Amino acid sequence: MTVVGIDLGGTKVAAASLRHGELGPTAIEHTDRSGQAGLLDQLAALVDRAKRDKLEAVGIGVPSVVEFETGRVVSSVNVPLVDVPIRQVLGERLGVPVFVDNDATVAALAEAHDEQLRMVAKNLVMITVGTGIGGGLVLGGRIYRGATGGAGELGHTLVAADLSARFPAAEGFPQPGSLERVAAGSALDRVGAQVAASHPRSALGRRQANGRSVLGADIVRAARGGDPAAIGALETWAEHVGIGVANAINTFDPDEVVLGGGGARAAKLLLEPARRVARSYVVPGLGRNTRIRLARHGARAGVLGAGLLALHELQP
Repeated sequence: MTVVGIDLGGTKVAAASLRHGELGPTAIEHTDRSGQAGLLDQLAALVDRAKRDKLEAVGIGVPSVVEFETGRVVSSVNVPLVDVPIRQVLGERLGVPVFVDNDATVAALAEAHDEQLRMVAKNLVMITVGTGIGGGLVLGGRIYRGATGGAGELGHTLVAADLSARFPAAEGFPQPGSLERVAAGSALDRVGAQVAASHPRSALGRRQANGRSVLGADIVRAARGGDPAAIGALETWAEHVGIGVANAINTFDPDEVVLGGGGARAAKLLLEPARRVARSYVVPGLGRNTRIRLARHGARAGVLGAGLLALHELQP
């Protein structure tokens, strides 16, 4: 059985075939953001490039809120898809079933499988740390989507809200005190800029003094070089991520919590503080069987998860 998985992002779109447990070569293109028609044309063409043998189905992961039963994209971030019935439109065009889901959700499905594509975690929470924070849930061996298809928005859980006075008024998303506000990549950028200002002789301080921005990748690089200020900035950020991990364990008691996205490039500089803080905030008795780890499938998780989505839906 051959399916094609597509990972659609704001800057690139990737596609690969999945056949007999083997993921084929990945075809990658810059995302066509000219409009819905152009993007749909691109997706159809990528399927033709990637497919091998007789195509049975297509799975697509999109940075969007998706009504899974109809395959309708309700709203999107950074791609021109709003109120688009992709499942119907592409299904009629390609002549095979098309399944559409959120990109973090299909990445979570991929991470529930090992390198031989065996399901090894039936209960898994994935936290994707990038410009924002997303999440995906696999519960009981199946994707969990919730009542509207939007389950897993872990970045919008409140981890640092100040409730000491009147209840704070809600603002735009990400809300103050939310995990995304305090632990996304943009939060690391803010922490780095503050550390650079307070430690002018550090590697980050020198970079800032030379008029250059201090961004997450710079902080990771300096920390790996042993700069104490950069190490401290990363640890503060990673501890905030750890609070999010603790919330995931307290809520779902999963087999695994997986950290992915661009933030996972910090590797142990993220994982070790996040683990330490998470373990200290988990309710006693929970988490004993929960593994906290970095994503194993890397950049191919989106394509692989989309392919697995198609397989799972064909074989419920």
